[in-house]
Formats: sequence, structure tokens, C-alpha cells
Amino acid sequence: MAKCTNCGAAVANPRKSWKMAGRPDKAGKRTELTIGLFDCPSCNKTFKVVLNKQKI
Repeated sequence: MAKCTNCGAAVANPRKSWKMAGRPDKAGKRTELTIGLFDCPSCNKTFKVVLNKQKI
């Protein structure tokens, strides 16, 4: 469940989701982000939300 950044409406399912590896921290571990692309049904805007963060 994601909240629209423009109007604040709740959106249940992402149109698309993907994984992205971030930069390594001082210990050398990377953060894997799962990002979702959502379409708001009330204001018709598209926005991205980080769904999950995980150290790999």
C-alpha cells in the first residue's frame, strides 16, 4: 500500500516494480532497494515509492 505524493490517496498495486543496488556503505555492504511505480486513480499522477530496503 502506497500513498500518493500529490493528493494523499492510497494506491494498492504497483504498475511495475524493480530492484536496484545502492552504493556500498563504510563496511562495504550494499543496500538493495525494491522500487514500485504507482499510478494514482484520483489525480492521475505517476509516482515512485521504495517498497523494501535490504542489506546485501
